[in-house]
Amino acid sequence: MISNTRYWFLLFLVVLVYIAGMFVKLFENDSAQFAVMAMRMVQENDFLSLFKGPEEYLDKPHMHYWLAALSYKIFGIHEWAYRIPGILATLLGAYSCFGLGRLLYNRETGKLAALIFMTAQTIMLSAIDVRTDAVLTGFTVLAIWQLATYIETKSFKNIVLGAFAAGIAFSTKGQIALLVIGFPLLCHLAYTRKWKRFLSWKVLVAILIFAIAIAPMLYAYYHQFDLHPEKIIRGKGERSGIFFIFWEQSFERMSGAGMGKNSSDYFFFFHTFLWVFLPWTILGLAAYGSRIKTLIKLKFKYNSKYEFLTLGGITLIFIVISFAQFKLPHYLNITMPLFSVLTASYLYSLYKLTKKKTIKVLLGVQYFILSLVFIASMLICFYVFKFESNYSYILLGSAFAVIIYFCLKREEYYLRIITLSVYSSLLLNAVLNMHFYPSLLEYQAGSSMAETIAENNIPIDNIYKVSTHHTWALDFYNKKPVKITTMGELNNKSNIWVYVDDLQLKELQNLGFDWDRQYTEDQFRITRLQAKFLDPATRKKVLNKRHLIHIY
Repeated sequence: MISNTRYWFLLFLVVLVYIAGMFVKLFENDSAQFAVMAMRMVQENDFLSLFKGPEEYLDKPHMHYWLAALSYKIFGIHEWAYRIPGILATLLGAYSCFGLGRLLYNRETGKLAALIFMTAQTIMLSAIDVRTDAVLTGFTVLAIWQLATYIETKSFKNIVLGAFAAGIAFSTKGQIALLVIGFPLLCHLAYTRKWKRFLSWKVLVAILIFAIAIAPMLYAYYHQFDLHPEKIIRGKGERSGIFFIFWEQSFERMSGAGMGKNSSDYFFFFHTFLWVFLPWTILGLAAYGSRIKTLIKLKFKYNSKYEFLTLGGITLIFIVISFAQFKLPHYLNITMPLFSVLTASYLYSLYKLTKKKTIKVLLGVQYFILSLVFIASMLICFYVFKFESNYSYILLGSAFAVIIYFCLKREEYYLRIITLSVYSSLLLNAVLNMHFYPSLLEYQAGSSMAETIAENNIPIDNIYKVSTHHTWALDFYNKKPVKITTMGELNNKSNIWVYVDDLQLKELQNLGFDWDRQYTEDQFRITRLQAKFLDPATRKKVLNKRHLIHIY
C-alpha cells in the first residue's frame, strides 16, 4: 500500500516535528501548572502529595506527575524534560494503534493507523502542550490492544499487559480510563460473541495485576486525604481520596459540581472533532458512516471481515462525554486511536476494492485541506508573526517545494491521499512548533519575566505577589513558586520585588508605595486566541501588562 521507505521517512519527519516542539516554552495554564506540580514533588522530596499552588490537589491522580518528576530526576528541571513522558506515551500509543489495527485487520492497516494517529492535530498539539491526556491515551490504547488480543488468543501475557496498562491509565486520570477501555472491549465481545473468554482464572490474575498497578496511587491519596479528615478541600471536610477516585470524580465532572460548568452544548465534541482529527477529519467521518452502513446491511451479524470495537467504542464514548457539563477539546484525545484504526481500515478497503471514484473525491477533499494549510502557513509566517531570518524562508520554501512535487507526481490516488495528508499535518505543525508558538510565547509574561529576572540577577527568594492568582510559567522558569503576600504585609518588608498586574500596580501607587526599579512584560492568555490578537494592527489593544517592581 505504501512503501517502507516512504512510510519510515514520513514517520521520521513526524518525530522531528515532535522534537522541535520539545524546546518551546511551556504554555499556561495546564502544561505549566502540571510541570510546577511535578517540580515541587522533586524539590520538596514529597511524592505522595499534590499541590496546586497553596491548595491541596484532589482532582487528578498522580501518575502523570510521577512520570514528569522521574524525568526531572534524570534530566533536570527543563521544559523538554517535562514533555518526554508525554511524547514517549504518544509513541507507545502509535505502536499500540499499529498492533490493534494489525489484530483487527492486517499489518498494512496497522501501519497506516499509527501514521494517522501521530499526525492527527490534537495528538500533535498534545506533544507540545502536554497534559495528562498524553499518558492516558497511550496507555488506554495499549490496554485495549492487549485485552482485545487476549480475547482473540487467550494469551496470558496479553491479559497481564492489558491489566497493567489499564492500571497506569486509571492512575493517570481516574474512571474515564476504564470507560475508554471498557466500552470498545464490550462492543468487541458483543460482536464476536466471545464472552466466555472472561470466564477464566486468568481474569482473576488480571484483576490482581490491575490492583497492584493502582496501589501506589491509592496509597498516595490515602496518605494525603484519608489520613487527614480535618482538611477542607473545595469547601468540604472529611474528603476521602480513595472514595473520590473510585466514585466522586466522574460524577463531579459530569455534573460540573467540582470543576464548574463550561458547556451544556451536547454537540460540542462533534464540532470539536472537525478540527482535532485534521487532516483526516473527512476521511474519519466517511469511515464512520461507511461502517455503520455496512453493519446495518449485515444486521450486525458477525462477519470476520469487520469489527465493532472501534465504531462501538467511539459511539459510546461520544455519548457519555457529551453529557458532561465540563468539556474541553482535548477530552477527545482518547478517541483518536479508535478513529485512527477505523479510518485506516476504510482507506485500505478503498485501495483493495479499487473504488477509484470514491478515492478521487477524497483526494480532492485532501487537496482542499492542504490548500487551507498552505494559506494558514503563509498568513502565520508573513502576517501574524513575520519571518525575521533568511533561514526561515529557506526552510518554508523547501517544505513547499517537496509538497508541490508530491502534488504533481503521477502515482496512485490512495498513495497521494496518505502522503499529502501527512504532509499537511507536518507543514502546519512545523510552522506552529518552530515559528508560531515561539513568537506567541513572547506574550506570555511569566516566562518572559523569568528571563528578565535571570538576566538581571534578581534574587528569586525576594520575589512576591499580592494575590493568589497563579503564575505557573514564572514559577517554573524561576524553579521556585512565587511567594504570596498581601498589600498590608508589604509595609513590613523592604528590599523586595513584587510581581503585579496593572490594577495592582495602581493600587500600590495609591497606597503610597514607591519603587526604584521596574520591569514590564506584555501579557496575553495565549491558549485563548482571538482575531484582534492575531491581527498585528489591533494586537496592542488586547494586551495586558505584568510588572516586576523593586520596593526599597
